[in-house]
Amino acid sequence: MNSTASLSNTALARQLWQQTWPMALGVMSLLGFHLVDSIFVARLGTAPLAAQSFTFPLAFLVIGVQVGVGIAIAALISRSIGAGKQTEANRLGALVLVGGGVLQGSLVALLWLVKTPVFTLLGASPEIQTLIRPYWALQLPAMWVGGVVYFGYSLFRAHGNTRFPGLMMVVTSLLNLVLDPLLIFGVGEWQGFGLPGAALATLMAFALGGVLLVLSLKGKGWVQREGMLQQMRDSALPFFHIAGPAMISQLMPPLAAMLATALVARSGDQAVAAWGMASRLESFSIVLVLGMTMALPPWLGRCYGSNDWDTVQRLMKVGAAMVVGWQVLLGLLLAVLAGPLAGLLVDSAPVQAYLTVLIRWLPPSYGLLGVCMLVVSASNALGWPMRAMLISFLRLFLCYLPLLWLGFHLGDFGGLALGAAFGNLMAGVMAWGMYRQALSSVNS
Repeated sequence: MNSTASLSNTALARQLWQQTWPMALGVMSLLGFHLVDSIFVARLGTAPLAAQSFTFPLAFLVIGVQVGVGIAIAALISRSIGAGKQTEANRLGALVLVGGGVLQGSLVALLWLVKTPVFTLLGASPEIQTLIRPYWALQLPAMWVGGVVYFGYSLFRAHGNTRFPGLMMVVTSLLNLVLDPLLIFGVGEWQGFGLPGAALATLMAFALGGVLLVLSLKGKGWVQREGMLQQMRDSALPFFHIAGPAMISQLMPPLAAMLATALVARSGDQAVAAWGMASRLESFSIVLVLGMTMALPPWLGRCYGSNDWDTVQRLMKVGAAMVVGWQVLLGLLLAVLAGPLAGLLVDSAPVQAYLTVLIRWLPPSYGLLGVCMLVVSASNALGWPMRAMLISFLRLFLCYLPLLWLGFHLGDFGGLALGAAFGNLMAGVMAWGMYRQALSSVNS
């Protein structure tokens, strides 16, 4: 990538947008097919939707490990490229695919072994768990394949290519969109698989992504097996210095989601179904933030490798302004359309009522939540993994969960939604203050 030190803020914003929009489009497609999954599953009834919703916290756990490993590898590879060490970057590319696949596979196997006690702890009834098991048996391998594919996408992002990962996310999402109704509801006289069909569609879509990824990596030289073991020994300490805190940071949201789901379950299966749908909608509505957290860190990593802190400071200001402006406008629009949107997403009147409350209060708070996510992602790229972990901890366990619990006890489900929104606002202010403090210490 060309030097950005001499660019104006407007030109910098334009270049940041060029890096971000392919990832935002890809993430929107990927999350869109998860939202489509939930919409189709909702047509099966409240019980299947609640069963799927109970799996979300554990799915976030797998994604958290996957993202943590991806953050570490993207940071190390981009720093190596910024320092002119391309051979080292290529050996790291081999490590991400092999090591990440083994780690992801081990976690998936563990989650299958502990499924019964975990879902019981989350509040799933025996009847709901009967629906969960066949779905989970297919969803777990789908998450493993998706994780390995994600690690491959990380190689492209580390080398400054965000278009290929974005395009692949769109392709796999479209395939899932086609397969979902066929495998869930069937065609003609064939009745389909019901809830497990949604997981099977995801598995098949990710498998196609894996095949196309392997074909695209051929000839690029980004995966160098020669010297990989020596590189693993050399990179183990810096890798775990980044990956350890990054994975812990990424594992905190699933833990918080489990606690939040257990709290919501006190209001019944309809509330859990609405909470699960709102979680899908949240991920879908913050695609710009998610795209930027993928596109920006490799750029920051190259700045870190070349000791260009002025560009770092300007990039963060531009990124935060883009996130806040877009998310506030989108959040207000969703709040106004909360009732009709809830009716479009689910059929059940009680679930619609709960979902309307969530959409009305939560999306306007995603602007500052996005700032917090951006700071966490940037901190890992800038050599502050412990600070990133601390920010994640404070966001969830000082801001989000306490206000969620307080709101629920003061105002039942409506208070819960309002408490979650205020938690997001507090987290954004706190994270930006901690980022400014860290930057001051570097410049002093």
